Amino acid sequence: MGSLLTIPDLVGYFGVALVVGTYFLSQVGRMESTRALYPALNAVGALMILISLVHRPNPPSIVIEFFWLVISVVGLARALLKRSALKSQERS
Repeated sequence: MGSLLTIPDLVGYFGVALVVGTYFLSQVGRMESTRALYPALNAVGALMILISLVHRPNPPSIVIEFFWLVISVVGLARALLKRSALKSQERS
């Protein structure tokens, strides 16, 4: 087994950077976790990590990333619905 990074590994590392980076930005007050960008970036990051896990399976990691993706999609939907409702109220 070689120790060279593969494309799926690089995709996974980039996904980790997205998830950890967005979390860090939210903790230092540079990104609001209730805005659509936060869950969108988390969902993309989780999906990228899942792609890498297809290449090198780890069942517990697959489970947590699946739930991270689902939760992020729920957060994204809520943020978009809230934004839509606010725009609708502004037009009234």
